[in-house]
Amino acid sequence: MSALRWLRLVAIGAVAVTLSGCFYANTSQAPIATTYPYTEQQRMQAAHHWDVLAQHEADGILRNSRVRFRDLYIRPDDQAPLNENLGGEFGRGFHDLLTSQLVARGANVTTAPSAQSATVRFNVEVVHHRDRDYIRPPRGAFTALAGGVAVATHPFNHWSEPALALIPAAIAADITSGSWTHTGDEEIIVTTQIVDDERILYSSSNIYYTNQGDRRHYAPHRVPQPPVTPTVSVTDTW
Repeated sequence: MSALRWLRLVAIGAVAVTLSGCFYANTSQAPIATTYPYTEQQRMQAAHHWDVLAQHEADGILRNSRVRFRDLYIRPDDQAPLNENLGGEFGRGFHDLLTSQLVARGANVTTAPSAQSATVRFNVEVVHHRDRDYIRPPRGAFTALAGGVAVATHPFNHWSEPALALIPAAIAADITSGSWTHTGDEEIIVTTQIVDDERILYSSSNIYYTNQGDRRHYAPHRVPQPPVTPTVSVTDTW
């Protein structure tokens, strides 16, 4: 290759790199999509999980100096305004669980509101994702899969009893499978607040994945209803 041709290729490459850098840094038809750092979110699928949330909220309430020594009235489900999402098993169950957890910790819980009490209320918002993009599997899933394939390949090629290769994989699955769950398309946002007249003294929100079939626990008014079957009256009179 002649020196002139080599210099020409170098010049073209340098110009291409320079222009691509300018385009990337200065122009775009729309914001470039990026992902978030790896995080984890729990799935709520048992009444015990409601009790865990009640424990968390009771601890948070009693750590708050603005409400720690106040009389607390926990508003029942049927007294919630129409714009708040309650009415399911969660609303009734969480009311009782939070009452128990607060009383067990020494809080002053009243059965009726008074001039000195603050009101504890909670709201549930159901979020349904209709068009989610790809979500990566848990960390280590691809490595574990590749390792399992590699481990299983060796005995099938060299052992007289290849089925023995499944034992280590089964043990590993027994150990780790308790932390596996699917992401799903349904979430809930549970917000617990303590108010005194128009002042919010305490507010805490927690987000969980839920199973779509459990929506009636949190928002029974948003449960899809089966279509009404039309009926036709049949008679023998004209």
